[in-house]
Amino acid sequence: MNAADRRIALITGANKGIGLEVARQLGKAGHHILLGARDEARGRAAEKALRDEGIAVRFVAIDLADAASFAAAAADIEAHEGRIDILVNNAGIAVQGDGLPGTTDLDVIRRVFETNFFGTIAVTQALLPLVKKSRAGRIVNVSSSLGSITLNADPNWDYAAVKLIGYNGSKAALNMFTVLLAAELKDSGIKVNAVNPGYTATDLNGNSGHQSIEEGAAETVRMAQIPDDGPTGGFTSTEGVEPW
Repeated sequence: MNAADRRIALITGANKGIGLEVARQLGKAGHHILLGARDEARGRAAEKALRDEGIAVRFVAIDLADAASFAAAAADIEAHEGRIDILVNNAGIAVQGDGLPGTTDLDVIRRVFETNFFGTIAVTQALLPLVKKSRAGRIVNVSSSLGSITLNADPNWDYAAVKLIGYNGSKAALNMFTVLLAAELKDSGIKVNAVNPGYTATDLNGNSGHQSIEEGAAETVRMAQIPDDGPTGGFTSTEGVEPW
């Protein structure tokens, strides 16, 4: 693919785990990767690792807890690439102490929401003007089945015992953001979707997930590359449509 024809893909939280694998797979597919990460040393190391694999990649400092980094990233991308074709909102956290709604400290809940929900909205708002410059923009929000109200209400669900008001609640809110943003942008050609990557072995869960990183990245990579007649405002996994 000619360098000028490459689509520009920004992935947040891309220095490790699912984010890094999404960056790798999109890079192997011929996209130019903007590797977003809050830790510069780790981000640069990931950048080098991908570049050594022959991927066109550039590190961009983005910290979902630092609003100033959003404006700086937007200005940096505007100056270098001029647009974003694919925005993958992958960065997220899980916090020790998160748990049942009747007892979990509000500061813990706020901390999770600040990154997983408010941070994602803020970075999307900062970068949306660049996505609007794309001929066919794509926004993928990495959510979780734990954000499904339908599944959380089912006592027979496999993960019914996982009741984390901060994490589950933030992903449910992220799903709502996905639906409303998709509706807002429906006439722009920009497709906005949420993805459940599945229970993947990452640092977030102490590597207890049953899926590999490659499997966990697959649906995000697919949705980042959907054609112009693809869906918007949806919630999917490799198994199909997920319940809200």
